[in-house]
Amino acid sequence: MRIAIAGADGRMGRMLIEAVLNSPDLSLAAALDRPGAPSIGQDAGGFLGQETGIAITDDLDAIAQADCLIDFTRPEGTLQHLEACVRHGVKCVIGTTGFTTEGKQAIQAAGQKIAIVFAPNMSLGVNVTLKLLEMAARLLNSGYDVEVFEAHHRNKVDAPSGTALAMGDAVARAWGQELDDIADWARHGETGPRQDGRIGFSVVRGGDIVGDHTVYFCGQGERLEITHRSSSRATYAEGSLRAARYLARKEFGLFDMQDVLATA
Repeated sequence: MRIAIAGADGRMGRMLIEAVLNSPDLSLAAALDRPGAPSIGQDAGGFLGQETGIAITDDLDAIAQADCLIDFTRPEGTLQHLEACVRHGVKCVIGTTGFTTEGKQAIQAAGQKIAIVFAPNMSLGVNVTLKLLEMAARLLNSGYDVEVFEAHHRNKVDAPSGTALAMGDAVARAWGQELDDIADWARHGETGPRQDGRIGFSVVRGGDIVGDHTVYFCGQGERLEITHRSSSRATYAEGSLRAARYLARKEFGLFDMQDVLATA
């Protein structure tokens, strides 16, 4: 399977390139970066001291050389890449977070034409955690206050993280609610007693934290904590490659990592 990587010179892009080059069933077909980036024209494997023959480019039509694009960039860039994928009939794995409602609608529309895996976190461990949260929320559906805590590196630009939102959404769905209707995004000043049935969010941005997430179920006399901590982006890369392999059997449709895991 031929893979294109967006954001090729970023931390995640490099991790993905290395993972593809180390996978015997995959080949690197294209490497993209933003127009004007210093990496343009460089060999995509140069950071590994390896010549791949694939030069990093800002030409979106290079996507046509691939069977699937993997994108962990920014929403505005991802949507441009997605248009190119639709134009060339190339499948897409999207790990970008921070989309607006309109952006998510554009991804849904593209899923009617090409096969897409769209997930806020490609880690297999995170997606197992989402299943555990759903189970816990169904069982602890009264008498427990839920708080979602997340911490990421200082350069992450969206908050709460897409993973934190997915965790809150898993709890809300298990309660038969919409997250936006019961979420407390911030607290400041005299907020009064906590209301029942709400989900609170707390965010830390600092240093080089890859990603920590904890969901607290706080009851009277006890507290349940479900935590996932990432120490390496390699788990996101491996999950993304698994998602790309899943799409090899799909012509069109919008899928998530729960769909990918269901085929394990």
